[in-house]
Amino acid sequence: MMKKINSKYFLTALLLLVPLAAQAKSADSGDTAWMLTSTALVLFMTLPGLALFYGGLVRGKNVLSVLMQCFAIACAVSIVWVVYGYSLAFGDGGSMNAWIGGLHNVFLVNVAHDSLTGSLPESVFIMFQMTFAIITPALIIGGFAERVKFSAMLVFSILWLTVVYIPVCHWVWGGGWLADKGLLDFAGGTVVHITAGVSAVICAIVIGERKGFPATPMMPHNMTMTVTGAGMLWVGWFGFNAGSALAANTDAGMAMLVTHISAACGAMTWSFLEWYKYGKPSALGLVTGMVAGLGTITPASGFVGPAAAMFIGMSAGIICFFATGFIKQSLKIDDSLDVFPVHGVGGMLGTFLAGIFVASSLGGTGLANGVSIGSQVTVQLTGILATAIWAGIATFVLLKIVDAIIGLRVSSEAETEGLDISEHDERGYIL
Repeated sequence: MMKKINSKYFLTALLLLVPLAAQAKSADSGDTAWMLTSTALVLFMTLPGLALFYGGLVRGKNVLSVLMQCFAIACAVSIVWVVYGYSLAFGDGGSMNAWIGGLHNVFLVNVAHDSLTGSLPESVFIMFQMTFAIITPALIIGGFAERVKFSAMLVFSILWLTVVYIPVCHWVWGGGWLADKGLLDFAGGTVVHITAGVSAVICAIVIGERKGFPATPMMPHNMTMTVTGAGMLWVGWFGFNAGSALAANTDAGMAMLVTHISAACGAMTWSFLEWYKYGKPSALGLVTGMVAGLGTITPASGFVGPAAAMFIGMSAGIICFFATGFIKQSLKIDDSLDVFPVHGVGGMLGTFLAGIFVASSLGGTGLANGVSIGSQVTVQLTGILATAIWAGIATFVLLKIVDAIIGLRVSSEAETEGLDISEHDERGYIL
């Protein structure tokens, strides 16, 4: 009788476990829905957000070239990501895993309809990470706008993605050596902003300044377009930061809140500084401060609280404001659209401050067991320096290679005429 009862209960328990096992192997619908939305928001940051933001900042004769560059990068990077980018960034690199992933998943050969990454379909995770890979080289456009050949831009962007972005992405998010050290980079302070910012200023130095810089004013031709693009960036950034939680959970909620707070504080701080220094606040200053606040909170967004976000946003407004003036006015470097002082400096600042404000005593999520603020800050500084050095050296070498093969700059006549006509035989405006 005892054996029969045990068998009966065993069979009942087994039948109850079957649906639980099936459920464990399926994606979470709530997380998936949020990540599909976040993916669309991050792509929205590049197309059309960054394209319009940058497009309005250049002169009218070059507006179409900037839109074209953003669009082409989105297409080229998408292809590279499928062919080998995702595999190298997030695959297992075996004995080389500290530095780079493997090629076992080229062309996404191992990705099936039911493949999972955590609670998400792997296809959604791949697409989400692809949008990060798209916007990062697109940010660099601001460092060499209005003077680079379209062909050189395209070749450089593909090489840069392969040599700079993919390895750093693996170091930080793919299980590489910085991940092993415990680097805190929730949404891309090192992977996105430092790599793009440092590379942009190297591009500006190697390629040289635009004709007439700095004596000739080169004002934005359409601030309406720029402010519209800035608004799209702000909204899209919620997918960028809150989406990096990879789930619809409390981390995503707090990341969204602190992202918004930092953007608002960065914008107002920059605007007040400009108001004090020049007598009037400008739309350009307001939106640039917003982007500085967004870029600076990015690495810390999943680790800090609202009060820290206010401090981070105000710090971004102050430090990035003075960094912008120093780069252009003191060093005379024509980083055309201020990529390094806003994204590069902001990414460094945010990555550093994440190591401080993560402490639970300061309202953060808390340090790992046995880790002090000092030791965490040391890891953060290591990540900042390693990323900046690698991005800088690799970018310099890639530029020299591209210049030797096809040349980087358009001719003096083509630059005077404008890239819209000389590179694409089209006009941004028919007036």
